[in-house]
Amino acid sequence: MEINADFSRRVAVHAARQPWVPSPMAGVERRMLDRIGDEVARATTIVRYAPGSRFSPHTHGGGEEFLVLDGVFQDEHGDYPAGSYVRNPPTSRHTPGSATGCVLFVKLWQFDPADRKEVKLNTAGMAWAAAACRPGVELLPLFGDDCEDVRLERWTPGAAITLDVPGGAELLVLDGGYEEGGETFEPLSWLRLPAGGVLQAKAGPGGCRLWIKTGRLLSIFGGA
Repeated sequence: MEINADFSRRVAVHAARQPWVPSPMAGVERRMLDRIGDEVARATTIVRYAPGSRFSPHTHGGGEEFLVLDGVFQDEHGDYPAGSYVRNPPTSRHTPGSATGCVLFVKLWQFDPADRKEVKLNTAGMAWAAAACRPGVELLPLFGDDCEDVRLERWTPGAAITLDVPGGAELLVLDGGYEEGGETFEPLSWLRLPAGGVLQAKAGPGGCRLWIKTGRLLSIFGGA
């Protein structure tokens, strides 16, 4: 299966307008944003767990990165409320589920195979900082290495945003919205810009809060 698999092209998906698609596990549904592969895939997905649903125990051969968007995600290692950011590296193992239900933004098979760094953050208790040389922008760093930078950003109402993305970029709207390329982006809208691109956007009247990843987006799995 290939969905938005050409990383040389700009892609925009307004996930809140898409239907939920059942996964192989009862009670777990998905909205696929990009995908290369079938059930074992390099994938970016919005995932919804119904109350009481769970996946079978499994090992992440290619790593897993997720942000809890709503509800409480759980595994044998703990509870992760909305705003939690987690990186489970290759070889990690767990039994994911949710007693009350939850929605996640999930990325699979996008780690360096040698990466063993685990990250578990609750962003609700973390401090934001003004972005240097970027008026109207605040940052909350989540993860960074030689390949990528992952963070939350807040844009003030009406802020004009210009950002070079030599390695490409992904953006997911969490709250508020913005305009880019003649499109309006709202909560759960996802944008992927190719390497060498420039983000030129304008925050909406209520501002915007979003998850952003920049870097060599294809350097880890299946890319150049």
